[in-house]
Amino acid sequence: MSESTAPFTFTRRGFIGAAGAGAIAVGLPVAAGPADAASAASAVFRHGVASGDPLPDRIILWTRVTPSTDASPGSRRGGASTITWEMSGSRDFNRVVAFGSVTTDTSRDHTVKVDASGLRPATVYWYRFRVTGGSAVGAVSPIGRTKTAPAAGADVARVRFGVVSCSNWEAGYFSSYRFLADRTDLDAVVHLGDYLYEYGPGGYAGKGGVVRRHEPARDIVTLADYRIRHGQYKTDPDLQAVHRQHPFIATWDDHESANDAWSGGAENHTRSQGAWGQRKAHADRAYFEWMPVRPQVSGDNRHIYRRLAYGDLLELSMLDLRTYRDSSADRFSRESDDPERTIMGRRQLEWVKNGIATSNTRWQIIGNSVMISPLLIPPLDPARTKAITDLVGIPENGVPFNGDQWDGYVADRQRLLDAVDDAGKKNVVFLTGDIHMSWANEIPRKAADYPGAGTVATEFVVTSVTSNNLDDIVKAPVHTVGGAAAAAIMATNHHTRWVDTDEHGYGVMTVTPSAARMDWYFVDDLTDRRTGQRYAHSWTVKNGSRRMTKP
Repeated sequence: MSESTAPFTFTRRGFIGAAGAGAIAVGLPVAAGPADAASAASAVFRHGVASGDPLPDRIILWTRVTPSTDASPGSRRGGASTITWEMSGSRDFNRVVAFGSVTTDTSRDHTVKVDASGLRPATVYWYRFRVTGGSAVGAVSPIGRTKTAPAAGADVARVRFGVVSCSNWEAGYFSSYRFLADRTDLDAVVHLGDYLYEYGPGGYAGKGGVVRRHEPARDIVTLADYRIRHGQYKTDPDLQAVHRQHPFIATWDDHESANDAWSGGAENHTRSQGAWGQRKAHADRAYFEWMPVRPQVSGDNRHIYRRLAYGDLLELSMLDLRTYRDSSADRFSRESDDPERTIMGRRQLEWVKNGIATSNTRWQIIGNSVMISPLLIPPLDPARTKAITDLVGIPENGVPFNGDQWDGYVADRQRLLDAVDDAGKKNVVFLTGDIHMSWANEIPRKAADYPGAGTVATEFVVTSVTSNNLDDIVKAPVHTVGGAAAAAIMATNHHTRWVDTDEHGYGVMTVTPSAARMDWYFVDDLTDRRTGQRYAHSWTVKNGSRRMTKP
């Protein structure tokens, strides 16, 4: 782990991470003052606060300091700051239970990221940051709320996640985040990727055109570019609100770096933008600086795929489906049938297979950035149609709707689903984003023989927060073209129990010992910052069934 992105380690007794630093006192004097002080503090902590990756005894806390007016994201300006963080069991901070101190500067883009430890499991905490050294001394951050995970093996009756994906600044306002921030019944928010978009102004506008413009005014490529874009997104008031209210569990998809990214490049990366490896390194570094995630470190690498447990009820495995994959398969070619192609990479594949096989929790939830259920035009049975597919030269299971999804990597998908079957796991649920539509899928052993060949797992797919879905792409009224498309999809892919192609919003997933349920909520108008919302649909997977039912 590089020095610039490593979280420091703290205990209830104070800061123990940086050489030469020791424990500090709590309740240091802070410059008080009326409205001027409040305004100054708001300017210093203009990107808000956040928390993430809850464990039973620790959690990531995050903020960014703007020590001077010229110290904007990516500017490499501004002096170093010393930051004190505090955690309490109550919002009034009458008893601080954990605290520490850290210094940040331009090497981290003035971000602060700490791994606060010594906490109690399944407990709500309040946290804040103070500037105790540097030009902005005395500034105090907004107060954040967070929650730790239950103890390992604890008897847990319910876990509830907000679920989101694909939030494009230019396409509209992030009202889904506002509605999630208003809830007090969530254990965390799971973000399945495309937290931000890399395009320049107008590069991926919604049906209503550019609602608000990206900064910087170009495709982002350099480290400074990615830092500026992260900083812009974290000025959104609804995004700040949901980060203040709930811990995040996030993974990336492609747009945190570039469209349809793979291990050797991306669809919209050109030679004029330099080496792909350098661009991806810039994107990753900015992500780890600006996001409340805890990268995993082994002897020879750092990675984002990781697993979090909620007592005896569930394990949540968050995948990285961009860093190690081969390039996307062409829809009409047979490259998707190649057994050597991978979407996860061999190390990650073994990690997730072993995690599923050895899991002692009732449910295994897989945070999955692209759809794993087959979406084929139409599904074919290789035993019966091989001669035809060989003659025509199309994939043996049918033509995939999108070779960037798991349909372009059928061998890796089969290896993973075989591992689920071999382990006898009955409660594997994939939680998916990316496709900008809402889906309830049963994952079949054979798409052309459903339900005859049986199902292996299930999949809940959330739509986009703002990014273009079908009606946006074709610029048609909601549920006109989309309604016909949904009917056609379900007529040929029978394992798709429900799909909505046109709405934007979020999901709320509730897991109990008896069932896993997804509730979908849709917002009314992306171009209205104060838009309303409505409940849309629900599907449930009962314990041990591998099938979906209406609740």
